[in-house]
Amino acid sequence: MSTSAAEHAPGLPPDGGVAARARALTKAYGSGETAVVALDSVDVDIARHRFTAVMGPSGSGKSTLMHCLAGLDTVSAGQVWLGDTEITGLRERELTRLRRDRIGFMFQSFNLIPTLTAAENITLPMDIAGREPDRRWLDQVIDALGLRGRLTHRPAQLSGGQQQRVACARALASRPELVFADEPTGNLDSRAGLEVLGFLRGAVDDLGQTVVMVTHDPGAAAHSDLVLFLADGRIVDEMERPTADAVLERMKRFDVVRGRLGDGVVAAQED
Repeated sequence: MSTSAAEHAPGLPPDGGVAARARALTKAYGSGETAVVALDSVDVDIARHRFTAVMGPSGSGKSTLMHCLAGLDTVSAGQVWLGDTEITGLRERELTRLRRDRIGFMFQSFNLIPTLTAAENITLPMDIAGREPDRRWLDQVIDALGLRGRLTHRPAQLSGGQQQRVACARALASRPELVFADEPTGNLDSRAGLEVLGFLRGAVDDLGQTVVMVTHDPGAAAHSDLVLFLADGRIVDEMERPTADAVLERMKRFDVVRGRLGDGVVAAQED
């Protein structure tokens, strides 16, 4: 589902508050007959102070969309903005500074430095940049994530859920404009996963953050305000105020369509 810049784009908030947006975003890997189009002229707006989940079948382009919106990957065509800054025209040094200062990241792997304490891991990006953290904000984040008693512990002394909470605190510590979370519960058990999702929900509701999460889990998506569904590199649907059951039913429709396409391919091969 693609729209012109003047029309409604998926995820567009009613009040016009936009943290990031893309127009005609296209990403292709390879060239010529072997080219693979991961994103096909996508238009999207990420609403400020909301929790947006991105879902779709394997290979639908959901992680590629996140990477392009975050400036982690180049685009083949189209434009991407963070706030009022068009990032598709920035040089690598400018992109690095923008990602460091204005974006927070959480990944399936916690990416903590094993020789550093939890407190040192949380402030590491700001320490590298030579920036002093806002202590009041940092204390608020640490307390919201329940890490006050774990700040002197190293990653090996923490459970998986606690390590992901440290990664979450690191993503929030600089008070970024946007937090991207790529399968943040993928390496956690169900209890720890629910805790992390609750903290991300609280980051939006209580701390005023903006979160975009890529996930394959309908239960995780149910914590969001809006789910964007991708298929074959395009946004094909969206769901406000999702529930796990509603998301699961929507995802089943992808499986049915893919099954029909698969049957068609088999039939064509047999003919």
